[in-house]
Amino acid sequence: MNKRALMISEIIGCAAIYSAAVYLHFAYTLSSGSALGLVFGAVNESVWEHVKIFSSAYAGWALLQLMWIKVPFRRYAVSKCIGLYTLMGGIICFYYAYTALIGTGSPSVYIIFSVIAVILTQLLSFEFTVSDNRLDDFFHPAMMLFLLYYLMYFSFSIFPPHAGLFRDPVSGGYGIG
Repeated sequence: MNKRALMISEIIGCAAIYSAAVYLHFAYTLSSGSALGLVFGAVNESVWEHVKIFSSAYAGWALLQLMWIKVPFRRYAVSKCIGLYTLMGGIICFYYAYTALIGTGSPSVYIIFSVIAVILTQLLSFEFTVSDNRLDDFFHPAMMLFLLYYLMYFSFSIFPPHAGLFRDPVSGGYGIG
């Protein structure tokens, strides 16, 4: 495994993930409400929709990266699974911690945090991929966690539960409505 090439691709990935997430934020509107826009874009300003666009961009970059960087597949898959859940959890935890302490959100603060979250997630993924840990032993649980993620992703994109994570703070609604 070429660690230098992997590190460079993780650094490039920070910009690629963030750029893709910005596009995905507006994809639903830009696509005039198409099915692809619904599944991959943000349909409102809820925390879930922001988690969705960043996790989509992260997963997309991981697949592209896998095509050109030679890494042990099982180790890479486990590392990216850890990164995916870290990114999702980090965005959710930051949002609720910040709003609990400050009360109201500032878009610039959320933007800064999302940049930090992407960078930290990429670094964490890199460290796990190149570490000497026996990550291969966790390949099957990681695949189950990916399956769970995609079940949540597609279910909650179309049928969001009426819970705070899915509530649009602008309209007060859930999902498209």
